[in-house]
Amino acid sequence: MLGRAPAAGHHGPAAGARRATVVAMPRPTELTVPTESGPGRLLVSPAEHPVALLWLGHGAGGGAGAPDLTALADELPLHGVTVVRHEQPWVLAGRRVAPRPAALDTGWLAAAAAVTGLADGLPLVVGGRSAGARVACRTAADVGASAVVCLAFPLHPPGRPERSRAEELLRPTVPVLVLQGTRDVFGSADEVAAAADGAPAVDVVPVEGADHALAVRRSGPVSQEDTLALVTAEVRRFLRRTRTTR
Repeated sequence: MLGRAPAAGHHGPAAGARRATVVAMPRPTELTVPTESGPGRLLVSPAEHPVALLWLGHGAGGGAGAPDLTALADELPLHGVTVVRHEQPWVLAGRRVAPRPAALDTGWLAAAAAVTGLADGLPLVVGGRSAGARVACRTAADVGASAVVCLAFPLHPPGRPERSRAEELLRPTVPVLVLQGTRDVFGSADEVAAAADGAPAVDVVPVEGADHALAVRRSGPVSQEDTLALVTAEVRRFLRRTRTTR
């Protein structure tokens, strides 16, 4: 299901989006997670009065400091959502190449008990960007997630649409939000929407002019700041709609 796109030529965030509030946020709490591949790390950005927890994984090309993950960690705690960014063992070990999907799933699931403890009975939403979104989709049922948030889901390798990963995207039985760039070479918003056609639980929201990093051109009609504001606003809207937060 394709969500609404921002209005053409619009220079600010989509309706309902707002610029991220400028607040001096405390440094996230760091927790180490032992795994069979070495330690992983959880960066916990707590809400003062949490009503849900969002557990996010990073992509294969970087760690938890990706701009979209950071924007969510900065903004959502202001609205009652504790955000936990999960850094996989291969990142902490300084390796440049991510391991195979099964190893990523193992590293992620090794933190499930710790994250569930942090949620303390609150709704647990899983998600991530790129490879992290794939992990979240594959393991949503294993961790009892109430919803899934995908940032730039890599539907296929660049230039290889026949190698579709749609099965992973469609695997969760809970609501799924996909924020996908219209210029994403791993699968544009239109491609992802087509792959999810007929799946009412999957909501695809186009991010106009954005690439796989959800980055937009400086010369484009929408700024990077407004693009990140759109991302955070759409995630908040999704969490409210799925009744996981206020």
